[in-house]
Amino acid sequence: MASLKKLAGQTVWYGLSNIGARFLNYILTPIVTYLLHSKSQQAEYGDYSVLMASIAFINVIYTYGMETAYFRFSVSSTDRGKLFQTTFSSLLVSTLLLSLAFISGRGTIDSFLGLNGHPEYITWCVLIIATDTMAAIPFAKLRQEERPRKYAFTKVAGIFVNILLTLFFIYYSPQYVQAHPGSAYANWYAQYNNTGFLVLANLAQSVITFLLLWKEWRVFRFGFDNVLWKKIMVYTWPMVIVGLGGMVNETIDRIMLRKLLPGSEEVAKIAVGVYSANYKLAIFITLFIQAFKMSAEPFFFSQSADKNAPKTYARVMKWFVITLCVAFLFTGLYLDIWKHFVGRTYWDGLGVVPILLAANLALGIYYNLSVWYKITDKMYIGMLITLIGAVITLVLNFAFIPAFGMYACAWATLAAYGCMMVISYFLGQRYFPVPYPTKKLVSYIVVMLLLFFAEQGVMHITGIIAIRVVAATVFMFLFLLLVLNVEKKELGGMPVIGRFIR
Repeated sequence: MASLKKLAGQTVWYGLSNIGARFLNYILTPIVTYLLHSKSQQAEYGDYSVLMASIAFINVIYTYGMETAYFRFSVSSTDRGKLFQTTFSSLLVSTLLLSLAFISGRGTIDSFLGLNGHPEYITWCVLIIATDTMAAIPFAKLRQEERPRKYAFTKVAGIFVNILLTLFFIYYSPQYVQAHPGSAYANWYAQYNNTGFLVLANLAQSVITFLLLWKEWRVFRFGFDNVLWKKIMVYTWPMVIVGLGGMVNETIDRIMLRKLLPGSEEVAKIAVGVYSANYKLAIFITLFIQAFKMSAEPFFFSQSADKNAPKTYARVMKWFVITLCVAFLFTGLYLDIWKHFVGRTYWDGLGVVPILLAANLALGIYYNLSVWYKITDKMYIGMLITLIGAVITLVLNFAFIPAFGMYACAWATLAAYGCMMVISYFLGQRYFPVPYPTKKLVSYIVVMLLLFFAEQGVMHITGIIAIRVVAATVFMFLFLLLVLNVEKKELGGMPVIGRFIR
């Protein structure tokens, strides 16, 4: 119980940081989608979404699993200082080489992504990736040292800078330029479009974040421990494949949608912008997944030697699934409310939100299940599972985007994550058996889906928002009541909430 309380406490802090950061970042979505409402502006938002997807994809190559390796080897290493110097030095050298390569080919990349002659945007994106990469080990150090408060402050501060600059570039600057057309700033501003300004705001966020980690990386002195580095690389090379496969599942759909959707280039860009905006409506479920992932990875490694670890992992899974089900319902049942967080011109894509919520639920369970191949050093199996998911994503998107557009992207994501979840469960039970309460977990998910479809039935019967919201609240209450009755004994033993249950 003590270990679970510790995990819960750290998850709360990482959750607060991610909720704070994501909420601030989420504010950007209504700001951007309400301000960029014309078709040409939606196309610019589509370009920006493709660039962000590309950054997430390339970032896997830059970091090549060093963050997870830092946790893995910090458990057995007696000299964490040497581990820090080796991992940070490795990333520094590879980041410089990769950045030079990408900047050299920025013209070709600009042409491929269709950015209308703005290769400087590629340079800015490379700088974002490079800065984020160099912050990876300092952030891992914070997590390993169990300092979630500093982690939270740094994340939130960076996002806050992003929001201020986004407002400055997209809201204030057009008014200033119109009032001062001959100013130096107006001449500079005219060289770029909204895509570039959004990228610049992200670059400022990355730089500020890295600078705030000064105390974590100021002790760096360049140097390799060759023996340690070779061990790390043997451990991490499959993670590059795992990471790339994961990013294929998570981000490649926007790039494929941009390339495969029939019609004009502007129509494809608009579709990407609409899909990306609605993708962010799944934020409540991704918040819990990200918060859990931040705290769970070091926790699972630290608990792996305990004889009761499988039982601990099973309990963690149960409460994690319950949390994801609540997050799914919180978003799906109240979609009539959450849709106002994106501009009206983006509402054409609301139908993908429930599909993406289900996909992220499967992804969250997969993250929890994946502990078995990380702590047993069977990363190659994790690599194969991720590759299977990537193949499913690529094949389904390629086959169905021309006919179904963004809906093909959403269903392909659900199919990929669902298959990865199922495969990981059965293989995990073979190599590292964990007594998951499978029947109970499946029952919670089935009830969650039944309640959601019941709400969909109400939506088809009436268009009155008040009735829909009341019905959604009743369905949410029914699920919480189910959890309370089934888990009453365990809830009664928990701090704070247990007083009310008892």
